[in-house]
Amino acid sequence: MRSLTQPFKAIKKHGLNQMQFWLIALVIGVASGFATLGFRLTITYFQTLFYGESGVKLTAVVEELPWFTVVGIPIFGGLLIGIILHFFTKDGRARSMGHVIEGAALYDGRVEGRAGLASSVASVITLSMGGSTGREGPVVLLGSLISSKVSRWINADGITGRNLMGCAVAAAVSASFNAPLAGALFALEVVLRHYAVQALAPILIASVAGTVVSRLYFGNVTEFTLPVHTQDFYIELPAHLILGIVSAFVAVSLIKSIFWAETLGDKIQKRWSIPNFLRPAFAGALLGSIALKFPHIIGVGYETMSDALTGELLLWTAIMFVFAKSLAVVITLSGRMGGGIFSPSLMLGALTGLSFGWVAVSIFPSVQGDETLYALSGMGAVAAAVLGAPISTILIVIELTGDWQAGLAVMVAVSIATAFTNKMVHRSFFLTQLERRGVHLAEGPHNYLLVKYKVASIMRGPKTIKIGSHKRLWKMVEQGQYLDIGANLETAMPIFMNGKYKFLPVVTLGKEKKVPEISGVLYYLDALKTFNQALFDTSKEEHS
Repeated sequence: MRSLTQPFKAIKKHGLNQMQFWLIALVIGVASGFATLGFRLTITYFQTLFYGESGVKLTAVVEELPWFTVVGIPIFGGLLIGIILHFFTKDGRARSMGHVIEGAALYDGRVEGRAGLASSVASVITLSMGGSTGREGPVVLLGSLISSKVSRWINADGITGRNLMGCAVAAAVSASFNAPLAGALFALEVVLRHYAVQALAPILIASVAGTVVSRLYFGNVTEFTLPVHTQDFYIELPAHLILGIVSAFVAVSLIKSIFWAETLGDKIQKRWSIPNFLRPAFAGALLGSIALKFPHIIGVGYETMSDALTGELLLWTAIMFVFAKSLAVVITLSGRMGGGIFSPSLMLGALTGLSFGWVAVSIFPSVQGDETLYALSGMGAVAAAVLGAPISTILIVIELTGDWQAGLAVMVAVSIATAFTNKMVHRSFFLTQLERRGVHLAEGPHNYLLVKYKVASIMRGPKTIKIGSHKRLWKMVEQGQYLDIGANLETAMPIFMNGKYKFLPVVTLGKEKKVPEISGVLYYLDALKTFNQALFDTSKEEHS
């Protein structure tokens, strides 16, 4: 037994060599692939259990169910979600892709274990019982839970932990979409947010492993089968450019509506003293009511997406579906249910593109293309704008459909949609979500690295102070020139820069009837050295 544990002790002490790292990347890829497969099959099982059907026939079956069943299932699901999140998270909110991005940037590639598992269960219930979100965000979180466990087990440093998380994300996305190349680039573009060469090989290994797991069960097939497209590029490319602008409007409207509804929900909840655990149940009641008229909102929505991509929806039907699905997604996410936003953005994009295509073809009948090509282009444009991931989204759309010939049209729409959206939100839905929580990742390392370093870890203790008596320090405290012991460099650096101080006392504020005490002194030079080293390490990682 001792001989079996010896290698792991050596890894903890000396770190991983390249072959060990690649082997662990492979294991994480396989594990994330199976986690993704299990997640999908669990949703299928529970959808069949509650609705009597899953997949392409779900909408038709829901239309035949009694109204009280259609409304009651999401209410019951919302109540279960609320109870789970109430007991297993601190704030009653499901964790999502944003927390994975935050974990990569600020916590050395780690995410919360307890809250993450609870959120995964909440997402299964959401997608099985009437919620209107996607499965990709939750499976990315599941993969990150696996990589976080491994990172803690081997005591991985920041670079190793982030790369292992990238491996898990790549495998989860690849297994979900059957898209190995897109999965690898998604991990680099969205989660790690850089393209370091040293991270590429293990992430590709994990991505392929996740894809193999998926294909062993589902086979090597694309998610959608599309008609053959014909296109006169010189005539139609300007139309796809305009579609990119329309898609940006749809993406920004979706993002801002979710956060507006979340703020409104907070106000209503506070005013009427509604407990946190009941909020998802109220959201479920609204979703059930919408599903009576628009049953296509239930679940991931690949059936409706397929109808849009094959041109089986008429203009006004597609437009109504856009509004119904958008409303359902807003209610689900602002109602604090689980799930991701990737699949909904793909569906909304396909519906938007199809609607645009019907209009474009009717106005310009001489155009040789067809409206389904616009559906494909719109699918990529809205999703890329919401995710802030143009490169990986283009590849995901192409790998989902197997239609490489339409790549040029997709690229035009995606590039325009992403550029316009970046001007109106903080680069993506996830980064805007983090910005609302006070986590400033959108502007880059020079901004968010300040949060990582606590004043307490940099300050010099009271015994090392060589700047005079405590009387001088207390005078600075009385003038408001001090830092709280719990502060970080994000708080300290503006004070140094604006006040031109060389040092600041660090104070532990006492509770009621307790006197504050000076715990140490933070020197401006020490803060600069720490920040400079952090920037150097980040640059070194990104260019390694």
